Amino acid sequence: MISIEDLRHISDSPLHAWLGALAVSLIVMFVLAGVHRIGARIVKRIASPYPTTSIVLRYVDKPSLVALALLGLEFVWLQADDGVPFVRGMRTASAVGSIASLTWLLVRLVAGIGDAVIAAHPIDTADNLHARGVHTQARVLARTVMAVIVIVGTGAALMTFPNVRQIGASLLASAGVAGLVAGIAARPVLGNLIAGLQIALTQPIRLDDVVVIQGEWGRIEEITGTYVSVRLWDQRRLIVPLQWFIENPFANWTRNSSQIIGTVFLFVDYRMPLAPLRDELARIVGGAPEWDGRVQVLQVTDTTERTMQLRVLVSAADSSQCWDLRCRVREGLITYIQTNHPQCLPRSRTELFPHESEAGAPSFERSPMPMPAASSAANTAANTAADPKAADGR
Repeated sequence: MISIEDLRHISDSPLHAWLGALAVSLIVMFVLAGVHRIGARIVKRIASPYPTTSIVLRYVDKPSLVALALLGLEFVWLQADDGVPFVRGMRTASAVGSIASLTWLLVRLVAGIGDAVIAAHPIDTADNLHARGVHTQARVLARTVMAVIVIVGTGAALMTFPNVRQIGASLLASAGVAGLVAGIAARPVLGNLIAGLQIALTQPIRLDDVVVIQGEWGRIEEITGTYVSVRLWDQRRLIVPLQWFIENPFANWTRNSSQIIGTVFLFVDYRMPLAPLRDELARIVGGAPEWDGRVQVLQVTDTTERTMQLRVLVSAADSSQCWDLRCRVREGLITYIQTNHPQCLPRSRTELFPHESEAGAPSFERSPMPMPAASSAANTAANTAADPKAADGR
């Protein structure tokens, strides 16, 4: 039982007894919680006209309360008398709690700043190239900084234990071997961490970029601290390590702009007149919502002994619309040829006509089909720097 003298001693020197230190700790935590509540309301009211600041405050609200309370608890137990039972354990626990709460606070602060930057640059606009770059930098840098904060915080918390300090001193004594082993073991982690920083700074890829990776077409859906998730056209997900993008070539269709030129190839007979086919192409793209009005070209790019190859160039605002536009143009031109010039579809033919042989018996010889006059190529040039060139000179 606690006597009156014990209570008087606790009231005179509260930090010299277990109950007194516990009571002071509870009082300090309640006072600090009240101060935090009042201060948070004042700061939120001041920051209400600024949406980005409000986002950051929302992220650090609870972590700041916990960190403030644990810092006050650590201060109380540091002032407690060394003769109080379990005082060393309480000091260690409060120190670890303070480090953990500060680590949590810093992580949430970085996450809040990253989300505030992202919210200030929406990507649901027509020209979102700059916004996607900002999103990529904010996400990758925020996750990298958060990883560093967690590593440092974990190390600081472990160093509060004397045994861990001794282990650390032993490791420092053999730093050469330990560093070599740790470097080999952590090479993938460190490689992805450095690759993440390179991607954030140089931006070879950004969120929502259209890329072609080993023949797979897709969009950059997520960039984490270790890998990139690519959403393929058929809704599959391709998971690629960050370091892969630094060490391997890949195609980025939206590196500087999302505008793109698409191609449509047709094979027709030599008798096919090109002028009406160009008029039909102009009519098709003129009524297509996917066409951006930049490029519309029909050219003869190759010939064989039986057919000639036509290449159609059309442009669109992005790759998805370009795919739909190419399909629309291909279907429209095929329908036009089938309806108006069915005899100009690719075919194999030989025409024979009779004539008198020397013996008087009828015989046959081949007659070449007449070819239409070549149309002028002056008005068929693409006149664009983005005119694609095939490897075989098409």
